[in-house]
Amino acid sequence: MSHYPEADEAQRGHYNDGYGAYSWDTQPGPNPYDPQPTPDGYEHEHQAFHPIQLPVHPDPFANPQALVHPSLYDPYAGPAVHTGSPPFHPASPPLPQPSSYLNPPYGAPQPGLSPSSSYTAVPSGSYTAVSGAELDDQEPIDSGDIPLLRRDGTGGPLPMPIPGDYDAATPDDRSESNIRYGRIPQRVPRRYKTIKKVELFHGNFVLDSAVPTKLLDMCATRNDREFTHMRYSAATCDPNDFKDSGFTLRQVHYDPPRRTELFIVMTMYNEDEELFCRTMHGVMKNVAHLCKRDRSKTWGKEGWKKVVVCIVSDGRQKINSRTLSVIAAMGAYQEGVAKNIVNGKPVTAHIYEYTTQISVSPSMKIEGADRGIVPVQLIFCLKEKNQKKINSHRWFFNAFGPILQPNVCVLLDVGTMPGPTSIYHLWKAFDINSNVGGACGEIVALKGKYGLNLINPLVAAQNFEYKMSNILDKPLESIFGYISVLPGAFSAYRYIALQNDSTGQGPLQKYFLGEQMHGAGADIFTANMYLAEDRILCWELVSKRGGAWILHYVKSAYAVTDVPDQVPELVSQRRRWLNGSFFAAIHSTVKFHYIYRSSHSFLRKFWIHVEMVYQTFNLIFSWFALGNYFISFKILSEALEDPSFHLGNAIHIVNIILEYIYLGLLIMCFLLALGNRPQGSKWFYTIAFVGFAVITVYMTIAAFFLAFKGIDNIVHSNGPLTASDLFTNSIFRNIVISLVATLGLYFLASFIHFEPWHMITSFLQYVLMAPSYINVLNVYAFANVHDVSWGTKGDNKISTDLGVVATSKGKNEVEVAVPTAETDINAAYEDAIHVLSTKPPKVESKPDAATQQEDYYRSFRTKVLLAWTLSNALLAAVIVTATDKAADSSAEKSVDGYMAFILYSVAGLALIRFIGSTTYMLVRLFAGE
Repeated sequence: MSHYPEADEAQRGHYNDGYGAYSWDTQPGPNPYDPQPTPDGYEHEHQAFHPIQLPVHPDPFANPQALVHPSLYDPYAGPAVHTGSPPFHPASPPLPQPSSYLNPPYGAPQPGLSPSSSYTAVPSGSYTAVSGAELDDQEPIDSGDIPLLRRDGTGGPLPMPIPGDYDAATPDDRSESNIRYGRIPQRVPRRYKTIKKVELFHGNFVLDSAVPTKLLDMCATRNDREFTHMRYSAATCDPNDFKDSGFTLRQVHYDPPRRTELFIVMTMYNEDEELFCRTMHGVMKNVAHLCKRDRSKTWGKEGWKKVVVCIVSDGRQKINSRTLSVIAAMGAYQEGVAKNIVNGKPVTAHIYEYTTQISVSPSMKIEGADRGIVPVQLIFCLKEKNQKKINSHRWFFNAFGPILQPNVCVLLDVGTMPGPTSIYHLWKAFDINSNVGGACGEIVALKGKYGLNLINPLVAAQNFEYKMSNILDKPLESIFGYISVLPGAFSAYRYIALQNDSTGQGPLQKYFLGEQMHGAGADIFTANMYLAEDRILCWELVSKRGGAWILHYVKSAYAVTDVPDQVPELVSQRRRWLNGSFFAAIHSTVKFHYIYRSSHSFLRKFWIHVEMVYQTFNLIFSWFALGNYFISFKILSEALEDPSFHLGNAIHIVNIILEYIYLGLLIMCFLLALGNRPQGSKWFYTIAFVGFAVITVYMTIAAFFLAFKGIDNIVHSNGPLTASDLFTNSIFRNIVISLVATLGLYFLASFIHFEPWHMITSFLQYVLMAPSYINVLNVYAFANVHDVSWGTKGDNKISTDLGVVATSKGKNEVEVAVPTAETDINAAYEDAIHVLSTKPPKVESKPDAATQQEDYYRSFRTKVLLAWTLSNALLAAVIVTATDKAADSSAEKSVDGYMAFILYSVAGLALIRFIGSTTYMLVRLFAGE
């Protein structure tokens, strides 16, 4: 999927000398930074944009110890009381120091403490003291009524001063402008450094850092350490060894320890702040809904304590800087705390834990308890390197899961916004039926305000595709008990159902094999199969040894996601989808015997057998879709040349022209797929989409014209039309009845689900785009079956082994190390002559492993593409040849019979899906979902 680029934003200036000494024994004083009106008019809501008179403070260096509170970043101490001196604004009332702070971190809960003491995390004296962590002073975050600046610079000032924007310039420079422009977040200004002794826990660097007071000012609850301090852990291990390496999480060390009912993961790469807030704000609204269910035995006012939200970002250098600012504004990230190496071991992930009480909406406005936001326990895992989404899931399942032992795990992609009650409905499916091992909701295409996105035919076609899949396909598979794919963008699993057996074999073990499928020597078939790793997980879960887990579709749960609105993005997206689903379908078909190792009942196994026959037929049908579409075009176009229609020779010329256009577009798609990136051939692919849409319009007109003429001929030859005449006429029977039946089933199913609007707004666009799905997307997918990449970037590291040349400031000269002595120059020259005078050693030319793998992948691509193309061409040749011999009655019957088979197969598959969809709605009605 495409990622939005980072954008610059306008930032306001912030004048603060930052040297005001902290006072720890006085009450908060007045804030010298309160904005005052200015005659110049530079005033925005509550914030004045003008230089202010800086207060005079004592010399900060007279007493260096006064610069840093002894416990500012010390997990041993309780919260401090600050004055209103800069850089802090007036603080909230002094926070108590509950006795629970005296417990060691990660230790067992201490008896005698109040259950309301939510956090027990202060190191004991048994820790080993080490030195060396440099900690920076953190700037406070502004109050939250004023929205954050948008990417376009609108919406109000940012809620936090920009670190480092104080410029010790001359008064003239300062008066020029108060607004600074640049990227955020920048590094925290290092006005002073403190070498602080930080005690390690089991050799791990774990640090509690006080959150900014301005963040606390926006919080409704401030008397527990989970709200006043953020915890940072520098993970130096593989996700599989996280627990064994002595790492842990806050939830298991509260008093009493908290049981995690819902564990939600949000995976991201470099999505911008708008996409992140869309997902995060949706999750916050869902948690708030859980807390409103007062009559629930599981949820209620304190329900947020049973939910943990984990954000996993794939690569520290890849994360969007503005997205990081949003996470910092929520309190789950602080600049300057993380380190690269701990005791000689490189850090693999930076883990931040905090219980936030604010949410940032997609419109960049901060919302708190006054808007119904409840506390949410956050784990922000910032991976040091970019290692793909499947590795992010390994951190979630294998690192954090064994510690929290959740009941239900929810998977979300950043950019996908769950409905306000969707997560509850997903959880309810597991609560009602103990055999449910996985569930998914409906993926809804983002239609924009007033549905304006549907003006784009690509968006409308995908909207219809998504809707019919959720109305016909998912309910049918849910009735069988096996859903071929639970979309990774919005799905849920029962944690214990995913666990491996005692031998280490199981769903998660098979799922994470995909992480190694892209290395040297990986089997190309398996590598393509793991492009759709969620399909592998679904099959392994249903066929788990000794298990009887089923997969369920939850209609009440939905999530909105944006879909590609440009042709190149759609082609690139579907390449991975089509190849992954095709090879995964082959895998489940070939490995169907796995179902016998499960503990499913005889009846459940029977229905899964029926579903597998249905899936196999669909697989074969999709393989020959390329040839079948051309055969339909050929039969319909040549049928118009019947002399009884009196269309003359012109129709023959039109058919020849359209046939050449069809074949030309198809050849162009093959050439583009073999040698061009979709992004570099946008207009060629757009021409292909438009060309096939025009051919589809011609075929539709031809079909209805043939049906009308067929009925007209019956009337002229046999008199008044009867019902039996309709079924005896082969043209009317094969074309009209099958197409009307298919279309009628679509409409009827949509009305049963109370969702008919897509049939009105998107059906026509889908009909026009359908041939491009076959002729453009399938061609590109099979022609790039050797490409098993996930779109990660290459190594852009700049080498410096040859040295660096740079000019000194204000000078046009450089200092370089070059050989100048005559002996050195002569020695180098003699070495070169000596090399030429000796005979070169014989080196056997062997391709390296990477080249061998690439050759193997491309060879596999050639074989698959040839098999697909030649099989479809052979089918088309046989049927088209029979069409040319249509004068022979037997040949005509063969052609009519094959056309009837194609059309009635489409209608029959639609009927099967309709029956399954209707059955699902009846079951849902009585199940109380």
